[in-house]
Amino acid sequence: MSAVSETIVREYFELFGFFVRQQRKYIAPARHENDEIDFFVYNPRATAGATLPFVLGSADLVGVARAMVVVKGWHTETFSPAVLANAPEIFRFVQPGVFKQAAKVFSSDGPFTKILVVPALPIDGKARQASIDLLRAKGVDAVIPFHTMLADLIAHIETNRNYQKSDLLQVIRILKNYEFFAEPQMELFKSKAAKKPVVTD
Repeated sequence: MSAVSETIVREYFELFGFFVRQQRKYIAPARHENDEIDFFVYNPRATAGATLPFVLGSADLVGVARAMVVVKGWHTETFSPAVLANAPEIFRFVQPGVFKQAAKVFSSDGPFTKILVVPALPIDGKARQASIDLLRAKGVDAVIPFHTMLADLIAHIETNRNYQKSDLLQVIRILKNYEFFAEPQMELFKSKAAKKPVVTD
């Protein structure tokens, strides 16, 4: 996981009030099962008993109390069924041995959510559902697309604030200040009015 992807994920969860604990800051010479966890996150304001969708949006985070988060910052990839089938390392974090590490962090006070941060899921409905079904079958509880994280970070940054303690937020602030981020153009999603037929003599 690149440092940039890691920073995006950390800033996103902290934006919504989570406490974030990183698994480690060094690169282990030999990876083990519990090396696959990138972050442990805890939400002190979580809503108990909330039902979570598989593809999480920011509004759904209130239902996440505790989670272990794995980041796959393959930003040029879509997590299609073919990609998932040929990348078994994606699912190492849901193997039984990993839960021991999570139990040490969270103690035994209830379950925790296994969240995978993905670049994107397929747009096509059937392929998208096939990816979701495969991820669920492997033990993943939920996914968050990078697009969701970046969109919310951009939306919440204010140009009149100085985010000098975060390089990522400061860069976003500067880009917003110089209008490199356009406002969402919702009219693009409106259906075009049907053209009236031309009547000829």
